[in-house]
Amino acid sequence: MRKLWLTMWEPPEEYRLVITVFLKGLGIIYAIAFASLAVQIEGLSGSQGILPLIEQHANLEHTLGWKRFFIFPSLFWLNASDWALSGAAWLGVAAGLTLSFGLWPRVMLILAYVLYLSLYHAGSVFMNFQWDTLLLETGFLAIFLAGGGARIVIWLMRWLLFRLRFLSGISKLTSGDPLWANLTALTTYFEVQPLPHVGAWYFHHLPQGILKAGAFGVLVIEILVPFLFLAPRRWRMVGAWLTIVLQLLIIATSNHNFINLLTILLCLFLFDDQAIRRWVPKFITAPPALPWGRWAQTAFAPFATFIAAVTAVQVASMVVAGNPPNWMRDIERLSLSFAIAHRYHVFPTMKAERIEIVVEWSYDGRTWQPLDFKYKPGDPAEAPPLVAPHHPRLDWHMWFVPMGRDVFVMPYQRFVERLLQGSEPVLGLLPDDAFPSGPPRFIRAHGVRYRFTGWAERTQHDRWWKVEWLGSFWPSPWIERKNM
Repeated sequence: MRKLWLTMWEPPEEYRLVITVFLKGLGIIYAIAFASLAVQIEGLSGSQGILPLIEQHANLEHTLGWKRFFIFPSLFWLNASDWALSGAAWLGVAAGLTLSFGLWPRVMLILAYVLYLSLYHAGSVFMNFQWDTLLLETGFLAIFLAGGGARIVIWLMRWLLFRLRFLSGISKLTSGDPLWANLTALTTYFEVQPLPHVGAWYFHHLPQGILKAGAFGVLVIEILVPFLFLAPRRWRMVGAWLTIVLQLLIIATSNHNFINLLTILLCLFLFDDQAIRRWVPKFITAPPALPWGRWAQTAFAPFATFIAAVTAVQVASMVVAGNPPNWMRDIERLSLSFAIAHRYHVFPTMKAERIEIVVEWSYDGRTWQPLDFKYKPGDPAEAPPLVAPHHPRLDWHMWFVPMGRDVFVMPYQRFVERLLQGSEPVLGLLPDDAFPSGPPRFIRAHGVRYRFTGWAERTQHDRWWKVEWLGSFWPSPWIERKNM
C-alpha cells in the first residue's frame, strides 16, 4: 500500500510533453469557450437579457439564504452588473490565451476555472450542458498538472475520459430508447440534432445499412472501447485512436461546439511523450517536472478521494439504473455545485422528427415576417451553417422548446417579451437589423416539421429542407406589445 501511495505522487516523467501540449490545448479551448460566451452573456443573463442574473440572485437569496453561496458559488455574488458579466468572459479569454503560451499556468488555470464556474451558474438553463461541466471538470483537475503534476492526476484524467465515453454509451441502452435498441438512431440523428451543418445532409443520405452499422459502431466505441483506456500502453493508444476517429466524424456532421475538441484533447493522456513526440513542433518543449511536496499531497488527496468516490457511485448507479441513498445524493449535489463530478449521457434518446418553432413578427397584425435566427434552421433554401466551436446558446435552446417543458418554454416566453421591448442585448443574439423599424407590435409562433430534402429536390429546387406547417405553437401563439 505504501508503494502504491508513493507511486501516485511521483512526477510522471514520461508524460511531461503530453502535459505541456495538453495545457496549451486546454488554454485554447478555454479561450474559445469564453469568447463564445462573451458575445452572448449580456443577452442571456444581463439586466436586459432573457434571464437576468440579478433576478436569479434575488430568487436564490429568498429561497436559499446563506446556502446560496455554496450551492451556486460565483464571483457574481459580489457584482452582477452587465459589465461584470462581459468583463469576466473577456478576462477568461485572456486567461486561456495566456495559458496556451505557457505563462503562469497554475494561476491561469485557477482563474479560468473560477471565471467559467461563475458564468456557468450565471447562465442558468443556457449553460446547463454537459460540455460546460466537462470543461470545468477538466479544468479543475488541470490545476494540479501545472508544474508537472503527479501520476494520480494522469489517472484521474483517464478516469474522466472513461466516464464521459462509457456513460454516454451505456445511457443509450439503459434509456430504453427504441432507436438505439434497433440501431436506427443514425437514420434520424443527422436530421434532428440541435444544430446540423451541411455535412449532416450528406451523411443523412447514406444507405440504411451503413447508418445501422454506424449506430452499432458508436455503441461499441462508447461502451467497450473505454475499457482500453485502463489497459496497458499499446491498447490504450488503440482506444485513443478509435475515440478520436469517432470525434472527427461527429465534427464532420454536427455543430457540437468544443466538446469534441476537448474529448480529443483528453485522449492525449492515453499516449505518452514517446508516442506524440514526432507530431509536436520542435519549439514546444516540456519544462522539468517538479516533485510534489507534502503540502501539495495533503491539499489534493481529499479532492482526489472525493472525486473518485462520487464518480464511482455515479457510474455504478447508471449501469444498474439504480438510485444512490439520500446522503450520497447530497454529496453529489455538492460536487455538481462546483462541477467536479458529473453523470454524462450524450444523446441517450433520439428524436424521431424535427419540430422547429418558427417565430413571426408584425407591425400591423396583417403583414407578417419570419424572425431570422443566426444559426438554427429557418429558410429552407439556406444551407445549415458550420458554427462549431462557437456555441450559439439561444439557437440551441430553441431546439428544446417544442418539448413543452416549463424549463424550456419559460425562457422562450421571456425571449419573446424582450423582443417586444426592443432589448438591444437580446437583439444582439439575432442577425443584424432583425427589425428594421424598431420592435414589432405583434409576435406569433408556429410549430413546423423540418425534413431534409432528397437528392432530386436538392438539385432541382435548391432547397436543403422541406417544411410542413403544423399550427400555432402553445402556450403563446400570439403576443401583442402593450402600449407603455
